Amino acid sequence: MQPPPLARQSVMTRVSPRLMGIVIVLISAVMWSLAGPFVRMANLDIWSIVGWRSVFTALTLFVWIALRPPSEVPMQFGRGGMLVTLISTCASIAYVVALSWTTVANVMTIYATLPFIAGLMAFLWYRERVSGRFILAGMIALAGICTMVGGAAFTTRDLLGILIALVMTSAFALQLVVARRYPRLDSARMVAYAALLCIPLALPFMPLALPSGRALLACALYGAITTGLGYILVLIGGRLIGAGEAGFLSLIDVVLGPAWVWVFFGERMSALSILSAMTVLGAVVWYLGSGGLARR
Repeated sequence: MQPPPLARQSVMTRVSPRLMGIVIVLISAVMWSLAGPFVRMANLDIWSIVGWRSVFTALTLFVWIALRPPSEVPMQFGRGGMLVTLISTCASIAYVVALSWTTVANVMTIYATLPFIAGLMAFLWYRERVSGRFILAGMIALAGICTMVGGAAFTTRDLLGILIALVMTSAFALQLVVARRYPRLDSARMVAYAALLCIPLALPFMPLALPSGRALLACALYGAITTGLGYILVLIGGRLIGAGEAGFLSLIDVVLGPAWVWVFFGERMSALSILSAMTVLGAVVWYLGSGGLARR
């Protein structure tokens, strides 16, 4: 027996925003995973990458802000927007530093702690709870991460890069939590302002000469795809699902990030790294395929 039209509409009203949030976050994770290849492709010093990347990020986002329909423009910025702008500035700079000081696999290992940090922040701030399935899947992913860390040999530079990666991960987790707490914040403006703030911070440390065309292209792709569209999508998607869950779905980046630089730049992963990546991916697939798409 078919449910009445109003009942069907009610089900769609409950499910569709959540499905949309999951898809948006997964797409953003693919975009975010391209940061490592773009940094390797640019082959520039840290501050040159930060500066030029930020230029293209700001251009992309301000074009989006100018062209988006008025009905899609959020109504608030305020203190929450200022907070996320500062956090985004810190996270974006820290990410470039981490990728420059250690391997993409090491950075992604630390980044894989994002759902746990975001979930803890959300619980402590506004008591957002997570399901038992989420906790179990997260523990499976954590086991894979521990496998990778246990088989790694770290230099001093690697350790510094890992520490910076932890700062980046914590800052990004806080962004997700703030976006979830204040769903009317304008994500595009926050990331655009953060990019603008990065430019004067990077200028004193950048060489005066223009980089090569290949390097500029890499920075343009990094700014437009990863920092621009990737940030916007994950912040928007994080509003439709839980902050911790959005971070968990973003763990796809842990698999894709090292894979891209392995395929295109020969930055190989060990057998333990591959096993860890497959464990994390399996946890995400299990979570989505065993009822994770249903509303908690």
